[in-house]
Amino acid sequence: MSGVDQQTATSATTATFVTALVFNAAVFGIEICLFTVLRPYFKQIYERRTQVLVEKDRVKPFEAGFLTWPIALFKTDYHDIQQVNGPDAYLFVRFLRMMIRILLPIWFISWAVLMPVTSVNNSVANSTGLDRFIFGNVSRDNQVRYWAHVVLTYLFTFWIYWNIRREMQHFTTVRQLHLINPAHSRSVQANTILVTGIPAKHLSEPALRQLYSHLPGGVKKVWLNRDLKELPSIYDRRLAACGKLESAETSLLSTAAKLRRKALKKANGAGDASPSADPRAQFGFMPFSLPLIGKKVDTIDWCRQEIKTATGLLAKGRQTLADEGLSVPEDANGDGKVDKNDRAKQTYPPLSSAFVTFNQQIAAHLAVNALTHHEPYCMADRYLEVSPPDVIWGNLGLNPYEKRIRMVISYSATAALIIFWAIPVAFVGIISNIEGLCVRESWLAWLCKLPSPVIGIIQGILPPVLLAVLMMLLPIVLRLLGRFEGIPTRTGLELSLMTRFFIFQVIHSFLIVTLSSGIVAALPSLLSNPSSIPSLLAQYLPQASTFFLTYILLQGLSGVAGGFLNAVALVLYYVKLFILGSTPRSVYNIKYGQSTVAWGTLFPTITLLVVITFAYSVISPVINGLACFTFFLFYCLYKYFFLYQYTQPPSADTGGLFFPKAIQHVFVGMYVQQLCLCALFFLAEDQNQKPSAVPEGALMVVLIILTAGYHAIINSSFGPLTKALPLSLAHKTFRHPEPSLDVRDVDGGSGSRRKETGAEEIEEGPSPTDKPRTSSSTESGVEHAPHSDHDDVFFARGPDGTEDYGFAPPAASRPQRIVWIPDDTLGLGREEVQTNKESGVQATTQNAKMDEHGKVIVTGPPVDFVKF
Repeated sequence: MSGVDQQTATSATTATFVTALVFNAAVFGIEICLFTVLRPYFKQIYERRTQVLVEKDRVKPFEAGFLTWPIALFKTDYHDIQQVNGPDAYLFVRFLRMMIRILLPIWFISWAVLMPVTSVNNSVANSTGLDRFIFGNVSRDNQVRYWAHVVLTYLFTFWIYWNIRREMQHFTTVRQLHLINPAHSRSVQANTILVTGIPAKHLSEPALRQLYSHLPGGVKKVWLNRDLKELPSIYDRRLAACGKLESAETSLLSTAAKLRRKALKKANGAGDASPSADPRAQFGFMPFSLPLIGKKVDTIDWCRQEIKTATGLLAKGRQTLADEGLSVPEDANGDGKVDKNDRAKQTYPPLSSAFVTFNQQIAAHLAVNALTHHEPYCMADRYLEVSPPDVIWGNLGLNPYEKRIRMVISYSATAALIIFWAIPVAFVGIISNIEGLCVRESWLAWLCKLPSPVIGIIQGILPPVLLAVLMMLLPIVLRLLGRFEGIPTRTGLELSLMTRFFIFQVIHSFLIVTLSSGIVAALPSLLSNPSSIPSLLAQYLPQASTFFLTYILLQGLSGVAGGFLNAVALVLYYVKLFILGSTPRSVYNIKYGQSTVAWGTLFPTITLLVVITFAYSVISPVINGLACFTFFLFYCLYKYFFLYQYTQPPSADTGGLFFPKAIQHVFVGMYVQQLCLCALFFLAEDQNQKPSAVPEGALMVVLIILTAGYHAIINSSFGPLTKALPLSLAHKTFRHPEPSLDVRDVDGGSGSRRKETGAEEIEEGPSPTDKPRTSSSTESGVEHAPHSDHDDVFFARGPDGTEDYGFAPPAASRPQRIVWIPDDTLGLGREEVQTNKESGVQATTQNAKMDEHGKVIVTGPPVDFVKF
């Protein structure tokens, strides 16, 4: 390919699109065929939720024929997702359905009207192929045709308005029904708030009880957070030692099994029918050792000693927590005010935050929306629907002023990252239009000599892939910035990440790519005739749509098919089983561990497609059909994922709060569309180089104002309903049968002794004043030595025997994780459990076996699965 001129360069958009279409269609077909063949044989990968060992978490298998599974999937009711995975997953799939409904009529109308308007009896020089259907192909003597674009923009915008209101109404209903659902409303998550920035005067349970006594039902329990200092690291040490002990014990049993088989073979070959009964005698001392301070120490003995030491340190710390109670602070130093200086010095001082659990659900919603304190920033940050597994314990001690300073630093760093990230992203945009650049720059002329398919791959496939890799690195940095900001919950971190990541996506994956690609295409003409900048930009900026056509093809074809096939997960599953599947716990986690999604990155990835589609829906209507098909494929993919693969734990469910944020992103897409059209109309010039579309531009300004007004109406009408339950639903919310009045606490998670009155009898938890008790359970198969109550400090025990640790940090409440050893055919596993018991380490062989070949087989979850 030599002698490439500007006409050839601009018409290369069609070759680029066709290359990307053929490539992605081929990948789609191959991966879908592979998925069709593999799905029935690898249900552990493709129908993970149907294989789980916990019956209540198991779902019915996907009943579909070998080749008819797409039809069966399409007919499956997506409403079941809410029952299986909660409102967040359901509303995500609902958002995809909404986009299909929005784009379907836009697709048909835009193709029927705009494509003939821009291509029939109307053309701009050097516009061929797909460029004939873009906004920039309207010639200077036919610009009256721009009125078609204006009319359809208004029509499409009002259609989107209607859908937004309809879906926000549905979201509000779904969220409120979820909040008052008895299964949820009775949970501690539904009745608890987190309050930060508490002044010293209120840092006690009686003070907080008195403060919130004005709310209906009063307070059930207050969990004051403490600075635990070294306890979390000790707790982590014990967990690590338990994991190492499991690995060493299982390796011992595996080695014994192999030696036993070898001995049997040798005995059979020699005619000896009675090989050694004790395989340990054949290999002597344990072959697993660690260097420790210059000498070798047996791994198993070292782990047992480490667990015992850590347990003792934790028990001592928890006893200190119990002894150093938090009384009502008084003005001890006589300075006329109560502050932290008035409190006696403590080993584990209180942090300025607390969890408050109410007896009535509506009280929690009232408390989080009430003005709590009369001083600035005091108790200003309150969080609803908080669950213990969702808490980021390290972010509970920030004072309000430090938190706001951190927030400024965090968003400043985000802004700086946006600015400097423009450099690699702009480079990707330039690659997407390398044909135009190689004509202008002589040192890149060799690129123009490459074969057309190679040029198509460079322009059509390489840029989207590079862009996807760049965007994979961002969430790591943005999550760190959110954590630095002081966000106290993981779901809050995901909500923050959703906003930050979306800003990045729009600026770098859309705006900069659009500008860099369009300007590079117009660069030769701009340099030769600088006075034609307005008209050239109006002509060439729409040509950047080719990149986004290929990007949507990549997402809709290769992306969706790759999601179904999930080849990486399939390979890693067996690699992990072979390399890491050495213990019952690791085997269980690999085979049956929960697979979840990160909403903070998933939603922006989808809403970026919304912004791109809306921005080019009128400028380049070809994109509408591709986008509608892409959203349909995503709908099928994630309906399958959330029904048969993913598991979203209730503790990490926000009740759908990601959905209204996604609606805000839809508004961003409309703003981008209208601003782009407004600019293009005002830049348009007729054959006399005079503005020719000022009325159209003025109407776009009016539409922008209408959109902003509608946006404000939606936010003001539905915004308050997304945050809390209204009083009109108070009669449907949970109410504790009788407020708990007699409570003796050990703050900081050290436990409390209490009795609850009501429909369910709750067993009282341990108290530091109780005598140490011997804890063993033959029913659960757990055997362990007597230990102090401070090794398992639970708040209450439910009727099913499940311990409730409330909002006590794990380091201040959780017991030693039971060492899980397989039960082998030689009985060595049971002997090791007994030895561990004698060493003060809890262990069990329940739900795990080892066959004669040394392979670990898991028949159920760990006995303490719910605790960890």
